[in-house]
Amino acid sequence: MSEEKKINIEDGNLEEENKSENTQAEETVNNKQQTDDAQTEETPAEEEKDPLDAALAEIENLKSQMLYKQAEFENYRKRTIKEKAELILNGGEKTITAILPVLDDFERALADKTDDPKAIKEGMELIFHKFVKTLEGLGVKKIETADKDFDVDYHEAIAMVPGMGDDKKGKVIDCVQTGYTLNDKVIRHAKVAVGQ
Repeated sequence: MSEEKKINIEDGNLEEENKSENTQAEETVNNKQQTDDAQTEETPAEEEKDPLDAALAEIENLKSQMLYKQAEFENYRKRTIKEKAELILNGGEKTITAILPVLDDFERALADKTDDPKAIKEGMELIFHKFVKTLEGLGVKKIETADKDFDVDYHEAIAMVPGMGDDKKGKVIDCVQTGYTLNDKVIRHAKVAVGQ
């Protein structure tokens, strides 16, 4: 019996050894699963970092583009302000250049020592017609008032003339000061007397 006990004892030791080996194997499997789980958890974290890095790079790219556009717009704004200032300062250059020949004619007329009133009048009329043509070339036109209906868009009434009859009611009777348009925009209203 002692041999059977020994065998049983030995079998028991073997069972205990098998149990401890099984436990160790289970622990190893569990550890391996935990390690795999940890690696699987780390993998999405790494994948999250990549889109985050991409988003940050995109943000930096958009920031730099915005700064370039902002600088470009600022340069455009400064350039247009400068051009506008130059237009204000030199905008009348075309007009002045067109009027200078008329000024030359006035200087020649004043330098002339003629005492003939008829020649002086003819010279002044020539200069006047040249000046009117120059203004028309620049887009300035006289507002016609003779026998026209009173129109507040073009006329300014400075007097009402009573007793002119029904046919003259609301019509321009007399023009005290001529009005002008520049490219169809009124720059000075004609001052007129209107029939009542």
